[in-house]
Amino acid sequence: MPDRSDAKAKPTSNTTPATTAQGAPAGYGDAQRGTGGELHQVAGGTHAPLTTNQGAPIADNQNSLKANPRGPTLLEDFILREKITHFDHERIPERIVHARGTAAHGYFELTESLAQFTTASILTEVGVKTPVFARFSTVAGGAGSVDTPRDVRGFAVKFYTKEGNWDLVGNNIPVFFIQDAIKFPDVVHAVKMEPDRGFPQSATAHDTFWDFISLTPESMHMVMWIMSDRTIPRSLRMIEGFGVHSFRLLDDQGRSTFVKFHWRPKLGLQSTVWDEAVKIAGADPDFHRRDMFNAIQSGNFPEWELGVQLFTEADAAKFPFDHLDATKIIPEETVPLKIIGRMVLDRWPDNFFAETEQVAFCPANIVRGIDFSNDPLLLGRLFSYLDTQLLRLGGPNFNQIPVNAPKCPFANHQRDGHMQMQQPKGRVAYEPNSLSDDSPREAPDLGLRHALVPEQGDKGRIRPETFADHYSQARLFYRSQTRAEQAHIASALVFELSKVEHVHVRERMVAHLLNIDPDLGGRVADGLALDQVPEPLPTAAPVQDLPPSPALQIIGKMKDTLQGREIGILVADGSDGATVEAIRQAASAAGATVKIVAPKVGGAVLADGSKLPADGQLAGTPSVMFDAVAVVLSADGAAMLAQESAALDFVCFAYAHLKAIAVDAGGDALLAHARLAPDQGIVSASDPDRFITAAKTRQWDREPQVRMLA
Repeated sequence: MPDRSDAKAKPTSNTTPATTAQGAPAGYGDAQRGTGGELHQVAGGTHAPLTTNQGAPIADNQNSLKANPRGPTLLEDFILREKITHFDHERIPERIVHARGTAAHGYFELTESLAQFTTASILTEVGVKTPVFARFSTVAGGAGSVDTPRDVRGFAVKFYTKEGNWDLVGNNIPVFFIQDAIKFPDVVHAVKMEPDRGFPQSATAHDTFWDFISLTPESMHMVMWIMSDRTIPRSLRMIEGFGVHSFRLLDDQGRSTFVKFHWRPKLGLQSTVWDEAVKIAGADPDFHRRDMFNAIQSGNFPEWELGVQLFTEADAAKFPFDHLDATKIIPEETVPLKIIGRMVLDRWPDNFFAETEQVAFCPANIVRGIDFSNDPLLLGRLFSYLDTQLLRLGGPNFNQIPVNAPKCPFANHQRDGHMQMQQPKGRVAYEPNSLSDDSPREAPDLGLRHALVPEQGDKGRIRPETFADHYSQARLFYRSQTRAEQAHIASALVFELSKVEHVHVRERMVAHLLNIDPDLGGRVADGLALDQVPEPLPTAAPVQDLPPSPALQIIGKMKDTLQGREIGILVADGSDGATVEAIRQAASAAGATVKIVAPKVGGAVLADGSKLPADGQLAGTPSVMFDAVAVVLSADGAAMLAQESAALDFVCFAYAHLKAIAVDAGGDALLAHARLAPDQGIVSASDPDRFITAAKTRQWDREPQVRMLA
């Protein structure tokens, strides 16, 4: 395969001549040209030199030491190791990121073999059910934060294969903020609560995050994803998952093929709207965790398909981007997705702490037939995850915790250490040896192998020029969205930047957005009421107009289903039981879960005198908990609830959050009292089929009537 390690690159130097960025905010002195030609705004003033903990000045804090511009990261990079080691050990025992998690047991079943590409049995043996443990998490918040902030969701799966554990550790977004692992402590420090005040918790809407992002052009693609509806999901069962990086598959001849891994939810994608996500956090901080638990307990097991994108080095050479850059995707229109298996989660952990909290994932955990690429973010992660777990879980024997232990035989000469639970026997604890006939030995025929890849070029803290385009894929993502989704991105940016106190940070972000899309930048500038729209920032590479990718949408990919969704029916004394039952049956037949909401948790006495038990009390079960609602009331019931703010909120928020609403005469009276205008999403409760059709989607045409979008 052709080697691209001679790609042009510019070594970083702290003596690089400074140039003034066009449109730079007043008071923000020079713009220094950094690696790959990108521009970084540097605040004016005198600064102490950045040093290691030993006092050695650091010339380049942007790039890890690599064998060549596109080559592997070197173990000798003591600056990278010191920085990440300190970062990994900042907090105990809670995870630094991904602290708030939800997990479940299940299995993975291969449906199509990749035997021509890999020797990994997990990817070659069709029909075998391999045990898995999958953990989903928010990134920024602590373990006690809420489930529904605007945040990336972690998506990590541990496969207990017969050849050892394989951990596929990714997110619900296929790209990341940074290109090099040396910047990971910086981006996390920026997004975490500000250290002088301890807030905000689990939020990006604050100065330190946007200050860092606005000085880091490589983050612009990720910004489009986190400001999209991808980061406010309806359910963890309705998110995609991505391995993020390029990996390698190795066949029995040692030949390699690049691969990217994708998880696709059986229920399809679905998100909330921002106001709804905020209100869910108040109504039920454990909304996603409870949803996953209830689904598994009821037998509606969450399921995902596993897909792969396979490509060669020759294929990669034709891409208008570098696949080793973790801020880039490979559009499905360029390399189609091949579905090869499915994951089903069918068992909740017996003990949350023992499993969900103590599980340790590491991207370095691979099996024979899988290997790494030279992605510099991935290579830093191989060190960071293990280093963190040594501290968080008390020492080197964390792999003996049952949730972390392989389910296949394992043996080595590692001994002792804190919390050693095994009792190895015998005199020998080394290899090779001649004193034992049954001690473990290396196994050349069975063991892990790595791709034989020639490396050449100059060693240094260098980022390749192929990493320099920071805006083209951000533009691709934005322009691939539906009009409603574009409005949500612009509105999210306005909301977040409105929380930023420093005007120059807002202006600098708008200058970036203008490079992504002039309309987007203008909408955000108008939403912020900037006195003057800044000039676009200089770019290190020309911004390309790439073909749109509809696969990047959510609205355009929503499935025509109510599987996994919940319908709430609001009743009171005197409600018509036949109408309630007709809606319940229609919704259940469509795959939805139906819950009855009444003013009192004991239920309501229906018009025929029977008692209908309630699943939730009105004041504690708002409409934000449901995907669509029905309001079935008598005239007296409607008059009574018209005096109850929780009832008015129930219908007003359902309307504002673009949900279908079924009403009978009493329900219609309550809507009239709430001054809600009829539209196509408000249907007669006597027509359950029409209600079910409307409930399968949001009423997007209603949105301009209920909120001001950027």
